[in-house]
Amino acid sequence: MKQIIAIIKPAAVERVEHALHELGHFPGFTLLHVRGESRGRAPGHAYAPAEWDFEEHDNVMMLMFCADEFTPGVIDAIRNSARTGSPGDGVIAISEISEMVRIRTDERGAAAV
Repeated sequence: MKQIIAIIKPAAVERVEHALHELGHFPGFTLLHVRGESRGRAPGHAYAPAEWDFEEHDNVMMLMFCADEFTPGVIDAIRNSARTGSPGDGVIAISEISEMVRIRTDERGAAAV
């Protein structure tokens, strides 16, 4: 099982959601509204502060869990639908989940996803 966290621009949420719904296995997701600063503003994304000018930007964090076999498709759906080619399109992080329990049914492991 994998945990997928995608930090994307708010304008991309609807496109990503539609892409996820088109998959054979929709993983479901949780949205969090977050603020952050990208890795840099100078050429090559180097940090080059001119003054005390923190410019945090609104982003959306999508959190989802899926079975290992569906992970590549979910990642591709997010990446392809969120990409504009401009800096700040976002990032996707994938982590291994050792155990999961569905509260309502007490299902465990892959059955809980």
